[in-house]
Amino acid sequence: MAHQELQTAEPLIPPKSTLESLRLAAAGCSACPLHLTGTQTVFGEGLATSRAIFVGEQPGDAEDKVGRPFVGPAGKLLDRALEEAGIDRKLVYVTNVVKHFKWTARGKRRLHEKPNAREIAACKPWLLAELQVIHPDVLVCLGATAAQALLGRSFKVTQMRGQILPHELVPAVMATVHPSSILRAPDDETRHRELELFVRDLRRIAPLLQH
Repeated sequence: MAHQELQTAEPLIPPKSTLESLRLAAAGCSACPLHLTGTQTVFGEGLATSRAIFVGEQPGDAEDKVGRPFVGPAGKLLDRALEEAGIDRKLVYVTNVVKHFKWTARGKRRLHEKPNAREIAACKPWLLAELQVIHPDVLVCLGATAAQALLGRSFKVTQMRGQILPHELVPAVMATVHPSSILRAPDDETRHRELELFVRDLRRIAPLLQH
């Protein structure tokens, strides 16, 4: 495929997609430069019958190494919050707006670096294809990058978090913080308070998943 065609991943989306065909196609994606620095494509994970899709920004260091989303500390915190909110983890598909880890070196550590608009736009067709296959009842945007990629660049999670909104892609969408932001809280008291607020947000969607 000619290089100029790969401005986005759109030409790589297989016809009559399934999650497996999308995952296989995404493994060779080179639509943006992040495939050169990420260890591997980290595609979404969950069942095609999932009722909710949770979308983060990008895989982290742990996810990049094992090739699965939300398996690091933030993923473990998400699992805990879902349990506390009364949401069956098997009903949830987890993925990211950007499927490769963007990082900068700091000694021997690889530190997260925010993806830019070009990288987000290049990778977005994968997310839209995941949504089309799954047809979830609820889409949950974790953090500002995911929310602005899907809800517009002027969307502010700080002002709109926890609000259930209609959307053309899904019956209901909600934005909240990314669990990694809770882990970055400066002390235990703040971390505990932020986790309680996160669980409160998730409880708002729990009734939508019980039909």
